[in-house]
Amino acid sequence: MPSTAEASKPTRVRYWVLLMIFIVTTVNYADRATLSITGPAMRQEFGFDTIQMGYIFSAFSWAYVLSQMPGGWLLDRFGARKVYAASIFFWSVFTLMQASIGVATSAALAVTTLFVMRFFVGMAEAPAFPANAKVVASWFPTKERGTASAIFNAAQYFAAVVFTPIMAAVTHWLGWHYVYLFMGALGVSLAIAWWFLIHSPARHPSVNKAELDHIETGGGLIHMGERGGPTAAALPKGQTAFYVKQLLTNRMLLGVYIGQFSINVLTYFFLTWFPVYLVQERHMTIMQAGFMVSLPAICGFVGGVFGGVVSDWMMRKGFTATAARKTPIVVGMLMSMTMILCNYVSADWMIVGLMALAFFGKGFGALGWAVMADVAPKEVIGLAGSIFNTFGAVAGIVTPIVIGYILAATGSFAGALVFVGLNALVTVFAYLVIVKDIKRIELKH
Repeated sequence: MPSTAEASKPTRVRYWVLLMIFIVTTVNYADRATLSITGPAMRQEFGFDTIQMGYIFSAFSWAYVLSQMPGGWLLDRFGARKVYAASIFFWSVFTLMQASIGVATSAALAVTTLFVMRFFVGMAEAPAFPANAKVVASWFPTKERGTASAIFNAAQYFAAVVFTPIMAAVTHWLGWHYVYLFMGALGVSLAIAWWFLIHSPARHPSVNKAELDHIETGGGLIHMGERGGPTAAALPKGQTAFYVKQLLTNRMLLGVYIGQFSINVLTYFFLTWFPVYLVQERHMTIMQAGFMVSLPAICGFVGGVFGGVVSDWMMRKGFTATAARKTPIVVGMLMSMTMILCNYVSADWMIVGLMALAFFGKGFGALGWAVMADVAPKEVIGLAGSIFNTFGAVAGIVTPIVIGYILAATGSFAGALVFVGLNALVTVFAYLVIVKDIKRIELKH
């Protein structure tokens, strides 16, 4: 039997839950980036042009956008544990299926097949980030959410650090098909692990009362939307459109949504065209590009974690949520604009250095999910997060297509870097001009 002192000491289960979210999100982003690594080899094999590649890159986001609100409804209805497990399983299966495209396939059929498979991956991944936000809002008190959200959001960079060199090496030594086989099998294993390991704080067998009280008194929604909990019972019935209208017409949320779109322009450039930029514009091999992507990714990861730590530190020092969340976002986005300077230098080390600085800034300022955990109405966290993620996912449609057309028209990435860099400035405008006080919204019923 544990002593009284041991029983009163809070457990640290929430950090193991965060580690699981981080691992799953790392694989999530690695699956999104598979095509950016295998793309050059597939272009050579099937003869894709830049516009076709742009549309194939965008296929994921078309489905991701269309599935956000249904995914949010599922999260609010069935809870993050069940929906996330299904999400991981199905996106992994559809990743696995992309390995089936044969050598003898025509270019037109390959484009269609890839578009469809990527579309289904996007559909399956739709609930992932709203589920992350829902789990963090359940497992972490308000003053710890900035760091927790920054850590899972920084997984996108960790994915590039770990998986980009691996996928590049697999493509080089074994062929691009094996990338999809490897990532698909890994994801299916994670789906099984999620199902058995993750529960709400209120129902987790390893959480003691001290940790539960720490989470709940600090603002954590400890039932995580599981049926039978008070949060689930409070869900509005049959009034989805009414609540969507409130979320879309709230000035603060609108500014946050616009900011997420513009931040994700940077994200999707990194996930889609950045390795192609290094190969096509900077004449690197796919192996060199795979390793060159790692340095900006490491800096993005460090910036992402550091931004969350700084934000939470500001809150503990007595700064308002408005100041603590906005300051890293504005500073980080201004740093991200330095990628435009890549148009004026030629040395590879300078290119990688500027991109590293830009993606450190992007990571430092990527606190949108922490903001959503702070402001989303308690009754519809899944729905609010899905709308937020929809705006971000639209950037995944727009960015690869726009860059594809810029390349077709100019034959250069110069205009593409300006397009991406200026979107960082739009984020600054959104948070400084449109978003005012950051506080939790109360819905009208």
